[in-house]
Amino acid sequence: MTGHPGFSVMLAWLLDHRELSVQELADRAGLTANEVRAVLAGEAPSEGLLRRIAPAMGFHTVDLIILAGQAVPDDMAPLDAGAERWAPYIVMDAARLPVTARRELLQLIRSLPQEKRLSVFAPKRLAPLADPGGSVIRMLQYRNLSWTGMGKTLAVVTPTHLSASTYGVIGSGRKELTPRLVIDFAALLGIDAQELAVLTGVYLCEVPPPPAPQAVDAAALLWEARRLSAAQARHVSELARSMRGDSSNGYIINLPGA
Repeated sequence: MTGHPGFSVMLAWLLDHRELSVQELADRAGLTANEVRAVLAGEAPSEGLLRRIAPAMGFHTVDLIILAGQAVPDDMAPLDAGAERWAPYIVMDAARLPVTARRELLQLIRSLPQEKRLSVFAPKRLAPLADPGGSVIRMLQYRNLSWTGMGKTLAVVTPTHLSASTYGVIGSGRKELTPRLVIDFAALLGIDAQELAVLTGVYLCEVPPPPAPQAVDAAALLWEARRLSAAQARHVSELARSMRGDSSNGYIINLPGA
């Protein structure tokens, strides 16, 4: 564990890893090359600049803002904090479905009408914004996962099986990220594990295998479900359970291939 490398270092590494020049990133992001060079030289990126760089680099904007150690704007928060109750169950039941059914569930979420935001999203306080553990837990919180939800979801779609309180400890900066945790967090966040490792200052001694298909689909489901109200999330969760077609209340832990 080496700690947070700073956004200029992270961006420089990403450009090198992606084999992108400063000009290519500038063109993709609608910026000038000088604006990109300023950030690489250590200038703190503005929110507007991060909003442009993120899609150009293949990141969700909220994730890049968190990785840059900045506060997330209200408009990037999940629509309804009440959906936190249902988000993990959408994933846990979807993991029992064949791939075609998981994709149908994803399309359903995308098709639901956008409802009005009625409350301010207020995640639990974590470690300082630049702390690596706080960053990954914060990213999961912005996918409507509580500590309990993290424990349930990760246990089903990855090899990581921790208590809810442990995620709080990680988020507070009192437990360091390990290579295993980074790999599994990356799978659920839909981020390349090698990139997340570098961006959080964790060394991976070997290239990790691709995440299990269930984890890939879980990442997509969680991301799209951020736009749901609590009532919509409950509806999707109940549908996912009914699609399982069995009476079991249990869930597979540590799916094969995860």
